[in-house]
Amino acid sequence: MTTEYRPAPRWQLLAGLTASALLLGLYARVGAAWPLGFVALAPWLLALNATRTLHGTLASALLMSLALVAAVFAWFGAAIGAYTGYGSAGATVILLALAPLLQPQLLAFAVVRHLVGRHHGTLVQASAGAAAWVGCEWLLPKLLGDTLGHGLFPSATLRQVADLGGAAGLTLLLILVNEAVAAAFTRRRDGMRALLRPAALAVTLVVAMAGYGLLRLNTLGAAADATLPTLRVGLVQSNIIDYERLRAEIGAYAVVRHVLDTHYALSRQAIERDRVDALLWSETVFPTTFGHPKSDDGAALDREIQGFVDSAGVPLVFGTYDLDDAGEYNAAAFVEPGTGLLGYYRKTHPFPLTEHVPAWLDGPLLRRWLSWTGSWQPGHGARVMPLRSADGREVNVLPLICLDDVRSALAIDGARLGAQAIIGLSNDSWFSESPQGARLHLAVAAFRSIETRLPQLRVTTNGLSAVIDASGEVIASTAMGERTVLVGEIRAQDPPPTLMVRWGDWVGPAGLLGLLGLAMVSIVRRVRQRVIARRADAEASAGPAAYSEPVIVLSAAWRVAAAALRLCAGVGLLAVALRMLLRDGLQVNSLSQVGWFLAAVVAPALAAWALQRAFAARAHIEAGLLVLQQRGQRVEIPLAAIAALQVWRLPLPASGVDLLLTSGERWSQAIAVADPQALLQALNAAGSPARFAGTHAPALARYAHHRAASKRRWLDHPLLKFVLFPLLPALPAFRLHQHIAFGGSLGEYYTYGLQAWLTGLLIWWVSWAIGLMLFAAVLRVLIEAGCVIAQGASSARAAGVRHAMEWLGRLLFYAGVPTWLLLRITAG
Repeated sequence: MTTEYRPAPRWQLLAGLTASALLLGLYARVGAAWPLGFVALAPWLLALNATRTLHGTLASALLMSLALVAAVFAWFGAAIGAYTGYGSAGATVILLALAPLLQPQLLAFAVVRHLVGRHHGTLVQASAGAAAWVGCEWLLPKLLGDTLGHGLFPSATLRQVADLGGAAGLTLLLILVNEAVAAAFTRRRDGMRALLRPAALAVTLVVAMAGYGLLRLNTLGAAADATLPTLRVGLVQSNIIDYERLRAEIGAYAVVRHVLDTHYALSRQAIERDRVDALLWSETVFPTTFGHPKSDDGAALDREIQGFVDSAGVPLVFGTYDLDDAGEYNAAAFVEPGTGLLGYYRKTHPFPLTEHVPAWLDGPLLRRWLSWTGSWQPGHGARVMPLRSADGREVNVLPLICLDDVRSALAIDGARLGAQAIIGLSNDSWFSESPQGARLHLAVAAFRSIETRLPQLRVTTNGLSAVIDASGEVIASTAMGERTVLVGEIRAQDPPPTLMVRWGDWVGPAGLLGLLGLAMVSIVRRVRQRVIARRADAEASAGPAAYSEPVIVLSAAWRVAAAALRLCAGVGLLAVALRMLLRDGLQVNSLSQVGWFLAAVVAPALAAWALQRAFAARAHIEAGLLVLQQRGQRVEIPLAAIAALQVWRLPLPASGVDLLLTSGERWSQAIAVADPQALLQALNAAGSPARFAGTHAPALARYAHHRAASKRRWLDHPLLKFVLFPLLPALPAFRLHQHIAFGGSLGEYYTYGLQAWLTGLLIWWVSWAIGLMLFAAVLRVLIEAGCVIAQGASSARAAGVRHAMEWLGRLLFYAGVPTWLLLRITAG
């Protein structure tokens, strides 16, 4: 059933939009209001259903982005205003003006949903809209990493689904439930049966989420091993904020002195009273470069911190700066008693403008306009470090600094590197007047523990510091504006595997691939409808006996040349396979291999294709003549002069026939045609006495006929099979390689430049193209062998066997390869 678009008064459309914004505001702000997430979008969806035009839909989405930012993120404007000095009102106005850029998923969702709803039913429309939402959020990561699924954090049961698809997976499910609720409301007048279908879908989704959550909570409790080494870590929250104001009042050195003395006192209290095994201080607590002193005072402070760690006898992780030739980094330093500096983690995602400005945007003018902009450099991805007690107990920890914890990729990379816990360092002091922002940051950070099943210790300057377990539960936390020490425990236990760790942040890319597939299906359907319509028109005008098929007219020499090129490409592919098998270990890992493949396989194949295109023609029958129409000439052969068709025993460069004339001669040109049997039938229907020449010709013709009839123009096209389709496995494999080898999707680009990044992508693309060509070649050999056997055993069943084997081959190629890849990634 398709969605009904009923015109509605403008006030009703605005009312639906406003109701959704208010419900989302409650959903985001009030923890107990999390059930509203399943219905909050429904009023806006009903308003979208009543909007007929694309520009009306786009206008509704723009207004919704404005209303959402006003209802949910008004605190962000106040926080920005306090930080930059612009004032709350001015910053909020700027924030509202940027609403479409901050919430672009609303525009993508509404537009895709509207376009898909024109041609598809409610279920496809809802799925496409949800895919566009999560796909847009993955493609254009938001500043605070917020998504609809974060609102389910207060539900200890439902949030467990995030270890399957992250917060994005929860968002997808929430949207589908909202769509089902809206559909049920729309169909309330169509009878109970019509209403129950979407209502049952909504209930099923929620019950499935709850069932999985309960199951996961039970397994997590059973997996805990109390016998493994445990570390007690003291999280020092000093409540010292606004360093710039303090510098102006008492001087830079006095500020550092005050900060360090406060942390020393709280740390000693944690060691003596709470018997902690390690200490964790917050982000940039030491506001200069540790280990790279810029002055004698800086060197003395470095020695002082090391002296404190040595005397305390416990390791310390604290926020500071690191330095190299590229510039300074917001970093976490690991210092051990007796050993000294163990290493740094550099913040991967510095806050835009306030911490980092891209080189293309930076300049004196920007610095003059935005005097508070920072100059830190981004780090190079996840790093796992050991946290060791004095008696040798050790836990591998993944440090994350502030904005690092709003994206899944770093936590996932850390889990893959062997992390057993997450330690978060943040300076949330800019949320001092907006505690809603601090609560959101804590909830978003907790999702990293759910996705990876890594416990987390999170320390902030003035709140909210927290101890988070593997289920995302906040076991203990501090209050905003509190000076205290929070103690948490982490264990040297490897986390249970999760789908998120195995597949990465997969929901957004899967949504985009789904939309791409839907678009391709729609395009193919439209093209097919047009082709069918044109054929119907042609048949209606030309009569039922009309024959018009593409052919290739070749002399003997050109046929040999084309056949030789096709053979060269096949032999070249076999040589590539043998080289990969015997020398390269079934891998393509260099440009020389790519060049060899292009020269041995692609070049002769393209040359054969170009040669055949040069001699391409169209064969049709008119007025007692077989007409071969090429671009520059027209060849007419009287039907009465054709005595027989001799089918090629060797179908190279394709299936074809030679014309035997009634004069006893063979026509000087050969005709490559996909279906010789159809050509003979057309000749006979037009009055020609032609027949097949040779004992085996009818069998060869039937074989070619079955193969031509089973061919599908789009699915079997080489460009789709060996150029476009290889991108499907190549892109995620390349992205995974980039994360493992370089720490991020663009790691190689940042390290070695665009040319190196594109070269790596090309190698992965070509490697998959080669692999798929080899796989297709093996499938083709098996299919043709099976069809030969079937035709020899029973000619009547040969067509059915061919049809079944061709579709089985397509299924193995287009579905089997991605499935195999997913299984490999999961197993690995």
